[in-house]
Amino acid sequence: MDWSARWLRWRDFRLPGDREDAGHAFAEAWGRAASERVEVACHGGIGRTGTALACIAILDGVTAADAVAFVREHYDPRAVETIRQRHFVEHFNG
Repeated sequence: MDWSARWLRWRDFRLPGDREDAGHAFAEAWGRAASERVEVACHGGIGRTGTALACIAILDGVTAADAVAFVREHYDPRAVETIRQRHFVEHFNG
């Protein structure tokens, strides 16, 4: 079974190296999730993954102000590890 992958340059505890590319990747994941299984992952599965999931939640209609709390409630209470990641989510506009 082929499994396509899309990688983002994104150092641990940081923000995506290319924010525009990250926005495109989040939109692609959100769009594909309507008809297929999509995986979002990083090494630890909390900071970068939580940040990406929060941005995808925004694309799905969760407000930017509520996205971090939403992901912490439905995915992991430690998701979105840093203040910079939280601000990134709060200002994400797809």
